[in-house]
Amino acid sequence: MHKPLSHLFLDFPYAPPSEIPDVTITGIAIDSRRVQAGNLFVAMRGGVADGHDYIEQAIRNGAAAAIGERALPARLGTVPYLRLENTRRALTWLAAAFYDWPARHLNVIGVTGTDGKTTTTNLIYRILLEAGLRAGMISTVHAVIGDQVLDTGFHVTTPDAHDVQAYLARMVAAGLSHVVLETTSHGWSQHRVDACEFDVGVITNITHEHLDEHGSYENYRAAKARLFESLEWTQPKFVDRPPPRLAVLNRDDSSYGFLSDLVRQRPALSQRCYSLQAGADVWAEQVAYAPAGIEFVAVSSDFRVRVTSPLVGAYNVSNCLAALTATVYGLSVDPQTAARGIASLEGIPGRMERIDMGQPFTAIVDFAHTPNALQQALKTARQMAHAQAEGRPAGRVIVVFGSAGLRDREKRRLMAEVAGELADYTVLTAEDPRTESLNEILETMATGIRSHGGREGETFWRIPDRGEAIRFAVRLARPGDVVLACGKGHEQSMCFGTVEYSWDDRIAMRAALAELLGVPGPAMPYLPTQDRPEEEWCTG
Repeated sequence: MHKPLSHLFLDFPYAPPSEIPDVTITGIAIDSRRVQAGNLFVAMRGGVADGHDYIEQAIRNGAAAAIGERALPARLGTVPYLRLENTRRALTWLAAAFYDWPARHLNVIGVTGTDGKTTTTNLIYRILLEAGLRAGMISTVHAVIGDQVLDTGFHVTTPDAHDVQAYLARMVAAGLSHVVLETTSHGWSQHRVDACEFDVGVITNITHEHLDEHGSYENYRAAKARLFESLEWTQPKFVDRPPPRLAVLNRDDSSYGFLSDLVRQRPALSQRCYSLQAGADVWAEQVAYAPAGIEFVAVSSDFRVRVTSPLVGAYNVSNCLAALTATVYGLSVDPQTAARGIASLEGIPGRMERIDMGQPFTAIVDFAHTPNALQQALKTARQMAHAQAEGRPAGRVIVVFGSAGLRDREKRRLMAEVAGELADYTVLTAEDPRTESLNEILETMATGIRSHGGREGETFWRIPDRGEAIRFAVRLARPGDVVLACGKGHEQSMCFGTVEYSWDDRIAMRAALAELLGVPGPAMPYLPTQDRPEEEWCTG
């Protein structure tokens, strides 16, 4: 693909450069190491590195032009340099223009929230397929374009703006008509999805997370709210029967009043809400929980439909309601069809995923990495332990988790307090300590769990090596217990210092269970905590 540089500014919503040179662009890059001949290099300031320092490297690698925020000469050697006020904000619009505004040829459903985004995104995607629609999906786990499944990265976040637009362009080229896009607060605050032309926006919840990035809950909520603000920016679509601009809100969440008022102030938008209680636009009745899944009746003034799902827990009833509300009221999908789509989703990688090696207890890997998500996971584990007791005393709940370094520090204590209240036994361990002291992270968590009655060596333990922590938990388990490894889920790496080590909790759980049972299984993945004496990593 080749485009004149001037083409990228034809529908640019901000002040364009005063002069745009006659240069042909073959692509857009933000990493100088990935620049190919003819690319436009967009320099952005980051938390660790500044892209402006790598413009010369980008030019050596073949960049045909560069854009940045610094005051630099209009030409860097033979290559033109254009200055913009905010290159991070501009990138999404430049990329959309380069790919000929692909979102304007798609019905775009956006999903955001603290917890449940990936599950709700997948549920909507399955409903669209059940409805016979040619749909794609971009989640923090992977992108699905027809028969292709593309990895979107090691750690969970919205892909970079130019990557999102490239995925959308591939969907248009593949003849798709709909796309479901999972969006994070980082994605919104960094303008990665501003040019995605959303038609329907869905919120799961807004709870305690990423306050290190946003500074306050109000700022975090405002970042999430940009999904609904963006519904006003959407341009006319080149699609059959474009959907209404619809906001789908969770009436049970503390964000509801704020978001409902925000949408109400925008006359072009409409809203629907869902709830676990009667009185919303769509709500759940006759809810039944079992180890094998959930069942309920979705009710509105327009329909009653029975919904079954292999997913577990009350929070997944809420996720199902969100998906059903978005597709029925936003995309005119028949409610029975929506229910069949929900039933077709057997599970999400790393979301309450059961690991069965023949052990007499339940082992689960879940992504829960926020206080609310951990609370919901533990409540669900308790329900499972009671449901499978069958007249015997209910099993115990054993949880293994950590808290990431260089991230929201407050949630370390909060998550430990949740475990102290809801788990029988807790094993505190590593979770991406990055350049922070793992000792200090674990000490903060230990303080939190002690404040809720935890007794070290009796009801909770600190085991810095995550593999050994999971081994300890499964050795502790008795028949009927539920063992949860939380915080990593589907992720494929763990960061110590600045190095990403290959890591998968599901492989680690299988390895620990195989060792326990004396059966063939994978080897425990390596982490550097295996090589360090215990006193280097933990205190107490």
